[in-house]
Amino acid sequence: MDSLDLFFESLGLEPIWNNLPRFLSGALLTIEITALSVSLGLALALPLALARLSVNPLLRLPVYGYIFYFRGTPLLVQLFLIYYGSGQFRDVLEDVGLWRFLREPYFCAILALTLNTAAYTAEILRGAIQAVPFGEVEAARACGMSRPMLFRRIILPKAARLALPAYSNEVIFLFQATSLVSIITLMDLTGVARVIISRSFRTFEVWIFVGLIYLALTYLIAWVFHKVEYRMMGHLRASPGQAAAAEPAVAVRN
Repeated sequence: MDSLDLFFESLGLEPIWNNLPRFLSGALLTIEITALSVSLGLALALPLALARLSVNPLLRLPVYGYIFYFRGTPLLVQLFLIYYGSGQFRDVLEDVGLWRFLREPYFCAILALTLNTAAYTAEILRGAIQAVPFGEVEAARACGMSRPMLFRRIILPKAARLALPAYSNEVIFLFQATSLVSIITLMDLTGVARVIISRSFRTFEVWIFVGLIYLALTYLIAWVFHKVEYRMMGHLRASPGQAAAAEPAVAVRN
């Protein structure tokens, strides 16, 4: 036993030190699940948001019902319905070739998280699209833009900038919600912690360590979105020349 082992053992942290590779593996799985769910959820959310804004009730009402359900029920219930509930329809799912996917906890976790975040993201995008200034839309129409071009060049870029702060919170919430997947036997960061605690009984130390990992990753996500928002909002920042020109005016007022 080397000096580092003795040091961590003296602090009562040997379960953490001895299982660092397992914690790393769990953290990577957590990041992987988050990245896949966010990517698939965002791809699904845009057409859902557009359908939600449609004047056609055949498009709008089913999407409204989907969003209402997934925003109004706990993620844990959705996860259980997909993972455990699909077993009731095993024969049907085997006939259509879906059982080989729905019997896997990894796929069920991705599916549940994707459907959940797609509902929230669709509402964020819907609100952002409706918040685009009407004057900008009218100016684009006056320039002769077609509806697809209007969406591509004016509405969607503006809506993306408006939605980014709320969407960054949604990504952080989803990242933290991935801790629920350990309940369906996935060895993510929380799942690894539960196994180590069951063997070492170091509940306080292990959960503090896991909480610090989640905290660090959460602030990393927030930092990335802050940088993206800073780049996207560059046109709203005053240039150095404008800032210098504004200083004498401020001095005169004082």
